[in-house]
Amino acid sequence: MPKAGKAGKAGKDGVRVPLSRERVIRTAVAVADGKGSAALTMRAIAEPLGVEAMSLYHHVKGREDILDGMVDTVFAEIDLPPRDTDWKSGMRHRALSVRAALKRHPWAIGLMDSRSRPGPATLRHHDAVIGALRAGGLSVPMTAHAVSLIDSYVYGFVLQELSLPFTGDGDLDEVAGAIIGDMPADAYPHLTEIATEHVLKPGYDYADEFVYGLDLILDALGARGNPGPHS
Repeated sequence: MPKAGKAGKAGKDGVRVPLSRERVIRTAVAVADGKGSAALTMRAIAEPLGVEAMSLYHHVKGREDILDGMVDTVFAEIDLPPRDTDWKSGMRHRALSVRAALKRHPWAIGLMDSRSRPGPATLRHHDAVIGALRAGGLSVPMTAHAVSLIDSYVYGFVLQELSLPFTGDGDLDEVAGAIIGDMPADAYPHLTEIATEHVLKPGYDYADEFVYGLDLILDALGARGNPGPHS
């Protein structure tokens, strides 16, 4: 049976759902979430929409255009810094939201700042972040330092987090316990110490490491004040 044309798959009521740029982008996000960005071909996007790959070109210019839209979709999911709070609280809130979005869409980390045609959600996000820092009294140079430092920390932490061999506290206990159990007694005293005295303690949550590091960065930025452009 031939696939549907521009209209796409029929809905539950049998009515064809019109194909649109938004549907193409959201389907691409779903494909990348499930299979990674390497699997993101025009055919892979067209398949769940019930159309031929060529039909997508009526709504997007090509794969690069889709990637631009996907990145903009992720930025649209990230909370902007609240306006009714101080800049540190705003940056903390925003960083936690960035981490959550990147964990939902692991493929996005390598694309977030790589697009040469940022969409409206992306531009709105960056403008709001800069605006919150400037409203908090940070100079233009210090604002640039803060954005770079915070984003480098968040992106780097999520990359590390996604590569770890555990996903929850139970998995962490199992993995860490197995590592400690396999090590020769007293061969690696410092690894044993941090595992038994910190990581394997009841209530330990690896996510707390993110919050601790983030607060440390925000406190340091606040303490540094507003150094000159060459500081």
